[in-house]
Amino acid sequence: MAKNDNQNQEKEPDGGELDSSRVAELEVGLAEKNSRLSELEQALAERDDRIADLKQSLAELETQLTELADGRSQAMASYRELVVRSNPGLPEELITGDSVEEIDRSLAGAQALIDRVRQRLETEIAGARIPAGSPLRTAADLSALSPQEKIQYAMGERR
Repeated sequence: MAKNDNQNQEKEPDGGELDSSRVAELEVGLAEKNSRLSELEQALAERDDRIADLKQSLAELETQLTELADGRSQAMASYRELVVRSNPGLPEELITGDSVEEIDRSLAGAQALIDRVRQRLETEIAGARIPAGSPLRTAADLSALSPQEKIQYAMGERR
C-alpha cells in the first residue's frame, strides 16, 4: 500500500510534492468555478423560462393578429358594400380596395370616369339632336315656276 500512496500523491512540475496550501487553493478555485457554473446554469434556466414565456406571448399575439385581420377584412367588405349601395349609378367592379382610403380613391376614380362618359354622351346627343314631331307643312313655293308649269301643277293636284 505504501506504493499506492506514493502513486496517488501528485507531484509538482519540478518533481516535488504539492503542499497542502496549494491543494486548498486549487480546491477553493474549483469551488468558485462550480459556484459560477451553478449561477450560469441558473441564469440559463431563467432565460429558457423567459424564452418559453415569450414564445407563448408571441403565439397569443399571432392569434390576436389573425382575429384582428379577419375583423378588418370583414369591416372593409361591409364598408365597400355600403359604398356600392350608396352609389347605385356606379359599376360595382370599379369600387375596389383593402382599406378605407383605397375604397374612397376607387370611388372617386369611378365617379370621375362615369362623369366623363356622361359628358361625352351628352355632347354626342346634343350634336345629333332631332326636333320632336314632324316639320310643319307649308305650301310649295311656286314663284320659280312658269305660268304653264303652275297650270300643270294645279291640274295635277285635282286629279
